[in-house]
Amino acid sequence: MTSLVVPDLAGKSVLITGASTGIGAALATAFAAQGALVGLHFNSSSAAAETLAAKIAAGGGRAALVKADATKSDEMERAVEETVAAFGRLDGLINNAGGMVARLAYSEMTDEHYDAVMDLNGRSVLAASRAAIPHLKAAGCGFIINTTSIAARNGASNGAGIYGSSKAFIANVTRGMAKELIPFGIRVNAVAPGVITTPFHERYSTAEQMQAALNAIPQGRHGTPEDCVGVYLFLASNLLSPYIIGQEIEVNGGQLMT
Repeated sequence: MTSLVVPDLAGKSVLITGASTGIGAALATAFAAQGALVGLHFNSSSAAAETLAAKIAAGGGRAALVKADATKSDEMERAVEETVAAFGRLDGLINNAGGMVARLAYSEMTDEHYDAVMDLNGRSVLAASRAAIPHLKAAGCGFIINTTSIAARNGASNGAGIYGSSKAFIANVTRGMAKELIPFGIRVNAVAPGVITTPFHERYSTAEQMQAALNAIPQGRHGTPEDCVGVYLFLASNLLSPYIIGQEIEVNGGQLMT
């Protein structure tokens, strides 16, 4: 992926939430390799974030570490402002932070679990986007890319129903934001990863569940974070995707086809 050059990303300031591990870390590495200035958001994974920032710096890139609890609106708003303070502007926001919290059947659902999942996956996107919009308007040609999930469209696997629903919420937020913000030159789109080998599945999925998913993937393998990078670069580039608005691109090895 480092051999790919997307010329209009160089010098752009981009905040990537949930950037310390998994897909977010792959995105931070890739955008920095394009010459973008990366706001590298993290919360609990401080060691991984610091290691990644040092790696980016060693490669000649620039990354600003931004610590914030994604479930708290004021902290996500602060993450946006700290990125702007570090780089003097904001050209793009990638809302990638999220998680399942726990696998819990609908019959066992509690209000506390609902709030935890929706705050992490929904509130974080709304808060960060709300704070970013004035800066993206000032940039004149900004973008927002939201990370949804295959679970938003297939009902999710056992115990992941509320997670999938939270991602379906973000898919629709993407379309609403896209209509609202394109008059200001801000393009909003989403990426829906399938089963990607990240700490997410190490935490929430058993070996049996991963094998069942593999059996349903026509390409015959689980995805990697690097498999997702190209589509984010594509959607971030006004040179490559200037007329793509409000779309959700699936990255799942053929597991779910539109």
